[in-house]
Order: sequence, then C-alpha cells, then structure tokens
Amino acid sequence: MLIASLAASAVVLSATAVPASAAPAPKSYKNCTELNKVYPHGVGKKGARDKTSGKPVTTFRVDNTLYSYNDGGFRQYDLDRDNDGIACEKR
Repeated sequence: MLIASLAASAVVLSATAVPASAAPAPKSYKNCTELNKVYPHGVGKKGARDKTSGKPVTTFRVDNTLYSYNDGGFRQYDLDRDNDGIACEKR
C-alpha cells in the first residue's frame, strides 16, 4: 500500500513539474503598443529608474533579458528611447 501511494505521488509530481527549458523565450516587440499589451507598464532592467518630471513609473516588469531584447540590443527596435533602463514605461 505504501509503495502504491508513493508511486501515485511520483506520477502526480512528474506531471505537474515544469522543466526550466519550458519557460517562454524572451520576445522582441515591434513597438510599445505591442509590448504594453503584454506588459502594461513596460519592461526594465534591475535597478532602473524612470526619468520623468512627474511621478516615476515603478510598476514595470523587471527582467534584464526581456529588456535587452527590446532596447535595441538584439533587435533593430529601440523601445527605450530615453535610455533610462525601462522600455515602454507607461502609467
């Protein structure tokens, strides 16, 4: 009985475990409209600060790899036009 219970637990765990390789790959977006559909407040690298004369955006998605795919590093589109470390920041 104990062996059957352990075997059933192993099957359940293996079915719910997600390998690291299954994580979605970073994506480059053509423009801020497209990026903001997925990340409404933009995407920034760790430690970035919004350059603004008003209230800075702090709710952007922090992801260095995703940011690098959208700041002109890997693609032709540079979505961080003010070079503050946040692409497509939006309140």
